[in-house]
Formats: sequence, structure tokens, C-alpha cells
Amino acid sequence: MPIFEFVCTTCGQPFEELVRSSGAAADVTCPACGSAQVKKKISIFASKLSGGSSFSLGNASSVCSTGST
Repeated sequence: MPIFEFVCTTCGQPFEELVRSSGAAADVTCPACGSAQVKKKISIFASKLSGGSSFSLGNASSVCSTGST
């Protein structure tokens, strides 16, 4: 099960939730205030580099470039 990051639009509390499927994300409620008004956050990811023991944080700015010099 993936862990998704959410933020409550009622109280502003950020939290993480284990969600079985993307459709089940609609049933998530805020653990602080119980509101169903939550928004899934876009989060950074970490991945293991092949052949090494270090981790790399995914970052859209390192993947995208303008191509200008």
C-alpha cells in the first residue's frame, strides 16, 4: 500500500495515510479534526541508486531543463 501525503483544508493539518488504491483516497479524513475536506499533496520521492547504498531524492527541477546555454 502506498503512503500518500495530505493536508486538511479545514484545519491546515498535514498528515500521511496508507491508501489501498487511488480511489480510496476519497475516503480519507483528517486525523486532527475529522474533516473529509482533505487534499492530496504532491510529494517528493526517494529512490535507491542501483549498485550503491545511497539514496537520491527525486526533484522535478533536476529532471527538467530549458536547453538554453
